[in-house]
Amino acid sequence: MLDKPVTSLFSHVKPGDTPWRADGLRDFFLYRDLGMEAATGGRVIAQLVKANPERPPEHGTGWHRHINEWHMVLMTKGWAKFMYEDKETLVAAGDCVHQRPGITHYLFDYSADMEYLEVVGPADFGTEPVEGPCAVPAPTPWR
Repeated sequence: MLDKPVTSLFSHVKPGDTPWRADGLRDFFLYRDLGMEAATGGRVIAQLVKANPERPPEHGTGWHRHINEWHMVLMTKGWAKFMYEDKETLVAAGDCVHQRPGITHYLFDYSADMEYLEVVGPADFGTEPVEGPCAVPAPTPWR
C-alpha cells in the first residue's frame, strides 16, 4: 500500500491518437507516446520505440545507463542485440526484459522491423554515458 495518495487519470490512446516522432532520446529510433506520463503525473512513461527506416544502425546507443527506478522492454516485432554488462543478449519478438536500475548496457544491432514497448519510471528518467566493460560486435548491415 502506498503511504500517500496517488492521483492518476484515465487514459485511452488509440493508434492514430499520437504520431511517431523522431525527437526522442535517439535519432535513429522513432517514438510513439502512449499517454502514461500525463495519466500518472510523471510517475511512468510508456512508449513504442521502433527502428527509423531512414537511419539504419551504425554505432548503436553507445555504453550507457539509465537513472530510474524501473525499466521494462517488451519486444513486439523483430529483434535487437544488446550488451548487458559483458553479456551479449538477443531480444526477439515476444521477449520481455527488466533492465534493473543502473545496469550498464549497449543496444548495438537491430532488425529493420524492430519495435518494442518501453515502460520506465519515473517518466523523466535520465541517461548517462559510461565506460563499457568490453568490446561490442559490429552491427549487421541492413539488406
